[in-house]
Amino acid sequence: MVQRRPYARAGQRIGLLGGSFDPPHEGHAHITREALKRFGLDSVWWLVSPGNPLKSHGPAPLETRLAASRALVQHPRVCITGIEARTNTRYTAETLRALRRMYPGVTFVWLMGADNLVQFDKWQEWRWIMENYPIGVLARPGERLGARNSRAARIFRSHRLKGRESRLLGRSTAPAWCFVNVPMTEISSSVIRQRGDWRQSD
Repeated sequence: MVQRRPYARAGQRIGLLGGSFDPPHEGHAHITREALKRFGLDSVWWLVSPGNPLKSHGPAPLETRLAASRALVQHPRVCITGIEARTNTRYTAETLRALRRMYPGVTFVWLMGADNLVQFDKWQEWRWIMENYPIGVLARPGERLGARNSRAARIFRSHRLKGRESRLLGRSTAPAWCFVNVPMTEISSSVIRQRGDWRQSD
């Protein structure tokens, strides 16, 4: 099924939270609400991916994950989308280029967890992403050290906004990134799958 294109107008600041959401859970919803508050965003889009190129096993069907995400999050400023199925992009840099073409005048802010910042230098074209898009990093308190000492954090240290400046991120010109702590429960998609609470069949 071709995914409908979400609406955005020039001048808006939209956070992008990408992932397999296999399954979506309250931790995802919590960091989304925090990102809206902390980074001065007009809305957040969940980019529910057709598949993660870094994972060997495929996720549950896209429509299943989209439906579960929409059931979990019903917020007027959150959009659940499978737009990567429409753009036919697999990697974050490819998706960002496609969205830039589709939404001229919109400022997109890439959102990620601190665990992703640790391995960010393994992503395809990660430097290009850092140099062209503001990045909001959301962390559990225990994940701070590894993320702040990561290669990406070290290389772009001079472009980091302090936590108290986080609401400026959506208005900042890349490269710009901000790290904020977000208290969270220890829930994760992998734990939910392991205990059998998530069906992956059609």
